[in-house]
Amino acid sequence: MTIQIYDPTIEPKGRKIDYVPRPKSLAGLRVGLVDNSKHNSDQILLRIAGVLEREYGAKAHVIRRKPTAGKPAAEDIVQEFKTSCDVVVAGVGD
Repeated sequence: MTIQIYDPTIEPKGRKIDYVPRPKSLAGLRVGLVDNSKHNSDQILLRIAGVLEREYGAKAHVIRRKPTAGKPAAEDIVQEFKTSCDVVVAGVGD
């Protein structure tokens, strides 16, 4: 009788993400907010937007909701943020 042992672990695949440089200030910038659809993520994002506008001078915000937390934002949301936002914040609720 032969016993076979399977090792279910794998090495994680590395992925390089190229981030754009962070702005030195948020003054006058438009903020995009990605609501991941978890409970209360919209509420925390709206509070964050208020703080960024009152205390850091951000001039406006755009909030869009993903259908589920496990999926990336739809391409139309990504394109809208690319054209109408200077910085983007992704929120997590629960």
